[in-house]
Amino acid sequence: MFQYVIQTIIFQCLFLIIYDVFLKRETFFNWNRLYLLVTPIIAFIIPFIKLELFQNVISKEFVVGLPEIFIGDALEISPNIVFNLALQNETSSFTWESVFYIGMFIVAFLFTYKLWHILNMLLKSPKIKSGSFIIVKLLNSTSAFSFLNYIFLGDKISREEKDAILKHETIHVKQKHSWDLLYYEILKIIFWFNPLIYIFQNRLQTLHEFIADAEAIKFQNKTNYYQNLLAQVFETNKLSFVNSFFKTSLIKKRIIMLQKSKSKKINLFKYLMLFPVVLGMLILTSSMKSKVELDHTTAVSQNSSITTPLIKKINAVRHQIQRQGNISNTEEEGLELLLQIVKGKELNETYINKVNAFISRTSKSDLEQKIADVFEQIQKQGNLNNNEEKTLKALLILTSDNGFKDPFLKDAMEFVDIPFALIEEVPIFPGCESLKTNAERAKCFSQNVAMHVNRNFNIKLADSLGLKGRQRINVIFKVSNTGDITDVRSRAESVFLEAEAERVVKSLPKMLPGSMKGENVNVPYSLPIIFEVVGK
Repeated sequence: MFQYVIQTIIFQCLFLIIYDVFLKRETFFNWNRLYLLVTPIIAFIIPFIKLELFQNVISKEFVVGLPEIFIGDALEISPNIVFNLALQNETSSFTWESVFYIGMFIVAFLFTYKLWHILNMLLKSPKIKSGSFIIVKLLNSTSAFSFLNYIFLGDKISREEKDAILKHETIHVKQKHSWDLLYYEILKIIFWFNPLIYIFQNRLQTLHEFIADAEAIKFQNKTNYYQNLLAQVFETNKLSFVNSFFKTSLIKKRIIMLQKSKSKKINLFKYLMLFPVVLGMLILTSSMKSKVELDHTTAVSQNSSITTPLIKKINAVRHQIQRQGNISNTEEEGLELLLQIVKGKELNETYINKVNAFISRTSKSDLEQKIADVFEQIQKQGNLNNNEEKTLKALLILTSDNGFKDPFLKDAMEFVDIPFALIEEVPIFPGCESLKTNAERAKCFSQNVAMHVNRNFNIKLADSLGLKGRQRINVIFKVSNTGDITDVRSRAESVFLEAEAERVVKSLPKMLPGSMKGENVNVPYSLPIIFEVVGK
């Protein structure tokens, strides 16, 4: 929730900056009105939109084989750990949720009071119907404002001034400006804590005056209209959802805007900047997991902080193998040619001709094309750095018949992750060594991890964070080829829950590593934790 609020405020702030810097001074009043009505809602909606194209926060790592090797299957291995906290009576029930609802109640009460105030004036004042609107005469007053189809006029305003005001306020009524402001009043009730909603509403009120002035000036002399504005300081009704004619803070701005020449049509292109801005927001929110979701994937892993064009192309080969689930003879030939690069043997003219023939094939499968891309990148840069070589070796360990035993590939074993579904010897939790089968060891592993988390997780966070209901935390980690717990990552609604989950998992004891073909390997795990707070 906190992340959503922050994203929304940042997006609204960006929309507001665009309006103030590029659009506010333009005379495209109706376009600006639409902008101010739509952009706050866009900012509310965008964080919920997750475009698959841009989702890449925790990189999806794949391993050669069939789709069922995804580590998501580890949900069957790792237990759901549920903390049930019966909060004692002495525990404070004052949470951030309570603050939110109290704030909503106060703002809704103030809004209701303002409505009652207008209704009271409406009931007590004499009224005259004039066309589609009703004029309400305010006794002993110099106020002038409109609300819905009512125009309120103080009886102390002169006849000449009343005519100018009526023309102005009629525009507000006809264009239904009150509905715009009521729309913002509803937003203020729901998002009372967001200061930008109040700023947006203020910008819209100012724009309403510009619109009404621009229309009203068509029916009278500009000089007389200016004089009516400057004649005296009138009472101002301090209601955020009425259109007040006399608002001293706005008079100077209104006169300046009346004197401006109409904006050139070409300036309409300024509104097109909204599209790249929204696209950028979608990319940002889609690449962030606001919900408690992790990609339960497995794979050949490398240091994600070191990525080069060649490593990206090697990863593309791995991803393609995972997607299609098998390898044709021609594709296997390409992988064999890559293996020869790693071994550094037979890189003679015959080998080069084979590589060139592979690259220049006119009809290639997706995997063949990606393998050819790797060859071309190697030719382009001329050599491989240490991480690129190990990333390539890690791929070939899994695709070669004797990859785990090949001495040329042995130094890349730390880069290889083996999913539980394929592992020959699973990692062993201390104390589970006497068990014989993988199934027994896996069960013992899960039970001990569950007990460790239950004993060490700081459940007092429920009080300090004001947690309520069910909180889901997803953690992924690896038991490395040395038995250490590494690459711990988590997702939760609260960054504090993420940090606590990572702390607890990192404190797991050193394991006996899993093995494949007699070689110790990394084994990734997924651990969903359900943190449930039950209030009395």
